[in-house]
Amino acid sequence: MNLFGNDCFPQNSSMPSEDDILIKKLLLTHDPDGRSLDSELLLRAMENVMCYAATSQDLHPVATVCGFHIDAIAKDDVRDIEVVGSQEALAQIIDRIKIEMLRKHPGKENLHTRTMILFDVLGNYRWDVKMVLTLAAFAAAFGEFCIIMQQCPCNPLAVSVSMLKHLPRNLSTLKPQFKALSLLVRTAMDVTKCIIKLEGLPFRYARLDDETMVIAKSWIYVATYWVTRSMVACTSQIRDMKAKKPEQVHVPSLQSGFNMRSDSTLIAAWELSSLAYKLSSICTHLRRQVDLCHQQMEEKMHQKLLKVFQEVHPDNQDVLGILLATKDELPLKNSSTQHKLGVSEVKDKVVLILVSKAELLPLEGLLLLLERTYDHHHHKKLEGSYEIVWISVSDTWTDSERDMFDFLSNSLPWYSVRRPWVLYSAVVDYIKQEWGYKNDPLIVVLDSQGMVTNSNAMDMVFIWGARAYPFSSSKEEQLWDEENWTLKLLLDEIDPLLTTWVEEGRNICIYGSDNLDWIREFNAKFKVIRNAGVQLEMVSVGWKDLTEQVRRMLAVIGEELHRNLFTFTKLHFFWLRLERIRRSKLKLGQTIHSDDHILKEVSALLDTANEGWVIIGRGNTADIVRLSASEAVKWLDRFPEWEENVTKLGFVSALRAAIDPPPPPPGPCNHSKVVPYAEGLTEETVLCEKCMHPMKKYVVYE
Repeated sequence: MNLFGNDCFPQNSSMPSEDDILIKKLLLTHDPDGRSLDSELLLRAMENVMCYAATSQDLHPVATVCGFHIDAIAKDDVRDIEVVGSQEALAQIIDRIKIEMLRKHPGKENLHTRTMILFDVLGNYRWDVKMVLTLAAFAAAFGEFCIIMQQCPCNPLAVSVSMLKHLPRNLSTLKPQFKALSLLVRTAMDVTKCIIKLEGLPFRYARLDDETMVIAKSWIYVATYWVTRSMVACTSQIRDMKAKKPEQVHVPSLQSGFNMRSDSTLIAAWELSSLAYKLSSICTHLRRQVDLCHQQMEEKMHQKLLKVFQEVHPDNQDVLGILLATKDELPLKNSSTQHKLGVSEVKDKVVLILVSKAELLPLEGLLLLLERTYDHHHHKKLEGSYEIVWISVSDTWTDSERDMFDFLSNSLPWYSVRRPWVLYSAVVDYIKQEWGYKNDPLIVVLDSQGMVTNSNAMDMVFIWGARAYPFSSSKEEQLWDEENWTLKLLLDEIDPLLTTWVEEGRNICIYGSDNLDWIREFNAKFKVIRNAGVQLEMVSVGWKDLTEQVRRMLAVIGEELHRNLFTFTKLHFFWLRLERIRRSKLKLGQTIHSDDHILKEVSALLDTANEGWVIIGRGNTADIVRLSASEAVKWLDRFPEWEENVTKLGFVSALRAAIDPPPPPPGPCNHSKVVPYAEGLTEETVLCEKCMHPMKKYVVYE
């Protein structure tokens, strides 16, 4: 929505009465037809031109015109700026305006007349676009002039062009003029930034008070006129500078022998300084009004956000429209195509709003998130029923943060807010206050109607991946109700071969330690057991503090002891998974002191200090034994004492029976259990769940 329409100048606007006629004339030239461009991006490109235009000592006063260091690298490419609704490319438009600003009008050379002619040329554009196009046209003219002057006298081509254009040879006496020009351009940019900020407020979703709107419009009209007039004056002086003869640039002093500045130079500097003073006064009033508008809009947008998330909607478009509100209507981008997209791309889908800093997650966490979502086999089955939208949040948005965001958003398979630094501050504040974002990444889940169904699904996404669809809090509770403490929960799909071993029902030993001496001793004990005919797979998961010592330890294990399945990255996956399991349980209200078996086991693995641990389990069953490092060595040493039970009970159950022998039954137990037939099951011994003694086998045919 355009704030500044083609309405009459309001009489109660607190503007000086002498400006009334001027404003009415300006409004007669204003006929916007929908043409638009990214004025903020173009202004930054113009600032870069002004920085680079002043690298020589002669033009040093202009070097700080935009507050950037002179060696700064331009981050924005003006060629990427699209002029919506125009048949001309941006470069053609700027060139046409520049020619108009440089043109001499016989009999119409006063600044006001030339400024109004330029307003006729710019009539189809918004007020902020008029200003940045005028600034860009001046920057182009000034930049061309500076390029030639900077290359003289070392570049023969520049010398020749300078002679053809009759450019002055020495600009040192023009320093007052350049200094005044620097001040004026800087002030004009400050005014323009105020207008861009005001124009960019989300008027589609909330309106300011009528009186505030009226006063803001009034100052905008006046500011646009004086910025445009100032750039016409600057461009005229550049044009006149090219036409000056050498004797006009400096006047020799007969008494001192030094070059004295000409009166024309001082007059030109005074003219620009007067315009800078005028614009500075306007900027003060305008900035005060912009701050008032911004404050009002913040309050109204916050109330709008609170309201929209409490209402029932037919789809998610209204919610996402205001949540992702930016200065254009295409806030999203797809990394695969780089196309600008609107929120309609995710209509009728479950949307996972991923909120984080620009760097998102550490590399291992990011890789695991990718594996759990878009690379997960369940993702293909869901046929695009959900999408991830990444909102990156920062308080500062430094160049390095922008570079990091651009790199990741162009690489990751989900949608991203295209330019998160232009998100309205009310939206960012809402995310922080209402969703509790405090720099740790979170995933807020919106259903197909835009209702929040999970305030943070990050843990369940890491644990179950796409299998957690639709990622609601109720789904998280349901999944935990269906889970048991098994190797599958502990290791779910971290490694394909390990997943196969779990599905095949193999005995698997997972051990965590960074003590290489103990690891060697422990593996020697297990080698004896495997030589006795026990099938047992060994997997080292290092230690929760994954230091370089752990990396070196993995290499030693692979060379000396056994093939290790986990790379250093997969070790990160394992420990991240344990952390997420515990966080999910705690979020659901469980405590370590409760009777939640899974939470107790995971906490024991994460909190074990000064000593390693061992977990031995069989397939996807709850038949798991956890031991400390010293306990594991102790019971493996005593393997000959309980070896005979391995054939009857299986390795894991025999180990458990040795550690905690079941009491003799007081009498017949009479407990029965029907187990569906599976190949190889008849050879195994099944323990009674009540008395923990072997059960007799009977075969029942249906």
